Amino acid sequence: MKYSKLFGKTIKEAPKDATAASHKLLYQAGYIRESTAGRYYFLPLGMRVMQKIQAVIKKEMDSVGAQEMIAPILHPLELWKETNRTNTAGFELMKVTDRRDAEFALGGTAEEMFVDVARKFPISYRDLPFHIYQFAPKFRDELRARGGLLRVREFIMKDSYSFDRNEEEFKKIYTVMAQVYATISKRLGLDTIKVESDNGYIGGEYCHEFIVESTEGESKFLLTPDGSYAAHEDIAKFYKPKHKDTEEMKPLEEVKGKGIIGVEPLAKFLKIPVEKTTKTILFETENGDVIAAAVQGMYDINEVKLKNILKCATLILARPEIVKKVTHAEVGYAGILNLPKSVRIIMDETMKGRMNFEMGANRTDYHSINVNFGRDLPLPETFYDIALAKEGYTAPDGKQKLIEKRGIEVGNIFQLGYHYSKLMKDAVFIDSDGKEKPYYMGCYGYGVGRSMAAIVEVHHDAKGIIWPDAVAPYQVHLIGITNNESSIRTKVENVYKELVSNGVEVLYDDREDVTAGAKFADADLIGMPVRLVVSSKTADKIEWKGRTKKDTELLNLDVVRKRLKK
Repeated sequence: MKYSKLFGKTIKEAPKDATAASHKLLYQAGYIRESTAGRYYFLPLGMRVMQKIQAVIKKEMDSVGAQEMIAPILHPLELWKETNRTNTAGFELMKVTDRRDAEFALGGTAEEMFVDVARKFPISYRDLPFHIYQFAPKFRDELRARGGLLRVREFIMKDSYSFDRNEEEFKKIYTVMAQVYATISKRLGLDTIKVESDNGYIGGEYCHEFIVESTEGESKFLLTPDGSYAAHEDIAKFYKPKHKDTEEMKPLEEVKGKGIIGVEPLAKFLKIPVEKTTKTILFETENGDVIAAAVQGMYDINEVKLKNILKCATLILARPEIVKKVTHAEVGYAGILNLPKSVRIIMDETMKGRMNFEMGANRTDYHSINVNFGRDLPLPETFYDIALAKEGYTAPDGKQKLIEKRGIEVGNIFQLGYHYSKLMKDAVFIDSDGKEKPYYMGCYGYGVGRSMAAIVEVHHDAKGIIWPDAVAPYQVHLIGITNNESSIRTKVENVYKELVSNGVEVLYDDREDVTAGAKFADADLIGMPVRLVVSSKTADKIEWKGRTKKDTELLNLDVVRKRLKK
């Protein structure tokens, strides 16, 4: 490709709102342009990178027997109604209506579509497992698009779906896909960490994200120094010492503490350890149910964990009028004593075994002390894990301290189990006993555009992008410094033709009205792995420079050709 003819050349200025290095560099180097917020054009250079990423993913998917297909972008809404995701997907779900008044969802994820196509065939246990995938646009009405390609509303994803007989057989595929994703990431030049995560509205019981460590990422996760445990903050666990209180039960009291809100000021006022305080937060679900969640005072409540326990679509802090209605007190004095029976109480494991502890008295300005189970509170049948893990807490192994990291999620693998096959009619196969049974499923996503951004976040310097060989839009950036000398121009043209005829991908900067310095700067910004220069100074040789190298070499064309073939 001759640079003079390339659509989408370099510019000096980045968008004013660009903060991420990948956003700035991909824009300046001519890979992307924004259409509307969260939607991007991939220019010719960007498209070539996308295709290279897809080729890597495809090769690894095909190597484990997955089969590529494509599903329609518009998903009949009745499919989403079968699985109740019209109510659970939230604001991210985008809907359209056609001229026949038929309703569709713009594909944000395609579980229903792939189950629907599977149930169109008579399948027996002999056909299992099968694994089908696609590269397709996805649409999610993100509340806040940011970071260029890091968080967008429209994107290309590889999503795939496995169908199997049972969990035992499924786990084999799950393990294989974890390795496939590690291999894909490595080939793309990305070091990923496999992190336990929350399924969100995808469904199922467990999943993992593949995260590239980066301060620009929105995924916050906790891990141990030895890497044996890594989990997204939404679901991370930590070691909770068991209470061994042997003190005598003290009389229940209500103490007036006007305006004292917050566990530390309260503990100081009451002259008790913070460990004796209780944090009680009231929430509302989409159905108007009121939930009281309680945890030992020095911890915070993890709303994602709580939401998963409740199996609700949305969870919000209870409005002040609701708090007053159920507690008869202002916000800040809620406890779980004497709440109406309509309020569901969820207690964290840190509440188990406590004695003589404090909590809000459900009376403005008052706090209850010396609260005890059995006498003041009924002992619940179940204590739950609803506490938010934080850096410095002890890991579940009871030994190591958790470290907090941020990163970019590039891939994820989900155990779906029977979640969709039991919700959708006739999503069954004929087993060896002749009976119909639902599929045991998994799904696996890998973001193409986000991977491009992650690669740039990891591989760049002050001068520009440094593409790994596997995804570089061209292998070589060829520069001719002719100073209008026809003999040099002819030579560099011949080098270009010779390399292209030998299957080398070349971006040739053939511009005559641009200085050598400007051409070199553009080459560094665009980021091809190798820069070749032909000029009067190189005589009958070609100057070779690796993008990350300081030194150059003078080589003859045969050596250049052989090196590039390797």
